[in-house]
Amino acid sequence: QVQLVESGGGLVQTGDSLRLSCAASGDTFSRYNMGWFRQAPGKEREFVAAWSRGSAYYGDSVKGRGTISRDNAKNAVYLHMNNLKPEDTAVYYCAAIVNRGTYYPVSVANEYAYWGQGTQVTVSS
Repeated sequence: QVQLVESGGGLVQTGDSLRLSCAASGDTFSRYNMGWFRQAPGKEREFVAAWSRGSAYYGDSVKGRGTISRDNAKNAVYLHMNNLKPEDTAVYYCAAIVNRGTYYPVSVANEYAYWGQGTQVTVSS
């Protein structure tokens, strides 16, 4: 099974950009579809972005400001976000699901079997 480790979080200011990284190990990375979720204190886990079956998908809260990419040679997936806002403050999680060639709702957290420990992003106003 795959293990995931996120990095790249930190304290930034409103309007800044940030790139989060998720390093995968333990299995063939290309077998997996990948997603990014976030969770703010007192709120449910929220879909941010996914890379599934060769396509990128985005949650409404980051659409137009976020870009997901993956590098199978480096066993990594990235989330680049620009024009950050205080409401982007959350713990950001990387998640993986085995690509079985079947449909699944990319924005549903329970569909993903593997999760990283998360990385904190704090956007100051």
